[in-house]
Amino acid sequence: MSDEKKTIESLSCPLPLPAKDTILLGHGSGGKLSAELLRDIFLPAFDNPALARLDDQAVVNINGQRLAFTTDSFVVKPLFFPGGDIGALSVHGTVNDLAMGGAQPLFLSAAFIIEEGFSIEQLRRIVASLQNAAAAAGVAVVTGDTKVVDKGSGDGLFINTTGIGLVPEGVELSAGRARPGDRVLLSGSIGEHGIAILAQREGLELGSTLESDSAALHTLTAAMLEASRAIRCMRDPTRGGLSSALNEIAAQSRIGIAIDEGKIPVREEVRGACELLGLDPLYVANEGKLVAIVAPEAADAVLDAMRRHPLGGAAQLIGTVTAANAGLVTLRTALGTTRIVDMLPGDQLPRIC
Repeated sequence: MSDEKKTIESLSCPLPLPAKDTILLGHGSGGKLSAELLRDIFLPAFDNPALARLDDQAVVNINGQRLAFTTDSFVVKPLFFPGGDIGALSVHGTVNDLAMGGAQPLFLSAAFIIEEGFSIEQLRRIVASLQNAAAAAGVAVVTGDTKVVDKGSGDGLFINTTGIGLVPEGVELSAGRARPGDRVLLSGSIGEHGIAILAQREGLELGSTLESDSAALHTLTAAMLEASRAIRCMRDPTRGGLSSALNEIAAQSRIGIAIDEGKIPVREEVRGACELLGLDPLYVANEGKLVAIVAPEAADAVLDAMRRHPLGGAAQLIGTVTAANAGLVTLRTALGTTRIVDMLPGDQLPRIC
């Protein structure tokens, strides 16, 4: 068997068998197993109105001020990859979760779980990258924690971050607010982060330099909201990709979403890698893109604002919210057929954020 064939076969991820007693990698995929874990374990334990919205952040009211609050953990492998590293990624991911609620990010915490024997020089690089990304986003790291675990008990370094931001008056975004007739806007090409991570991890030669799209999106969301407040919701399609983000909105709003394959931008390097490896770009993670559900009368203005922003130059209108097929996402293919875009049961690419 050739080395190339062995590499491709090693990347295949069989559908996980249903497991009731143990955690699988697929439980962290952002797909069906993740949803089951939330439904069966976490939501019953912590049930409250803010959590029940199932948005990327909780919005809470404190003395008349609406604060967005989010937390995230980053376990990406490798720690350094084209276009970024775990330090910058942890800032971008947390800032973006706040931004999807329309918030202006203000403060972050950063907790480091470090495996014994980890390189001090690599830690220094990652901390510097995290600080540079925070400074560029205009947020301060105001608190944190450090833990060291025995050698073999971790995987080098994990980072947990928490973010707090301020939600402007009149901004009301949530995955449960989509309505039939709304438009679906996508800020740019998909799949770059996941494929860049995979190529670096497996030593794949893609014929060009593909980098992660990791970026902080809060200035893009601010420009969109300045163009119109008739935005129903926004999501950054990270784990589970565009598919999971749209399926979550469809489920929360109890509507259907119809998208057009020909309108979804995918770079040729990503498309080629996905065809080679049997992956679908709709399920590959992104770290610098967003999808927005916008009232029809505001779609043109919001799309124009996106295209005028450096992080939204390739924005496209990719679909429509429908009253039919509630809870489902359907795709009009390049062949003129229609298929259901379901959430994955498992994980195409684990450890990508």
